[in-house]
Amino acid sequence: MSWLYIALLAVAVVLVAGAEWPRLGERFGVDSRRRRQRARRKAGLRVIRGDEADEADEFAASVERDLANLPTIDDRERRSR
Repeated sequence: MSWLYIALLAVAVVLVAGAEWPRLGERFGVDSRRRRQRARRKAGLRVIRGDEADEADEFAASVERDLANLPTIDDRERRSR
């Protein structure tokens, strides 16, 4: 093979890679790596279904308890500060 054929082959490879760059970027780019990592993390998750009415009541009760335990400032104390 002469150097001309090698140069033409190299140019052809560069042209094909340039034309296919968007597809190659989707498959091997940074965004695809993030998508694959996210899919791997999501594969390990599972949905736990329970009695939703009881859970809603428990949640409402816990919110009420938390609100009742919050410290408050009386209007008189607020004015004096």
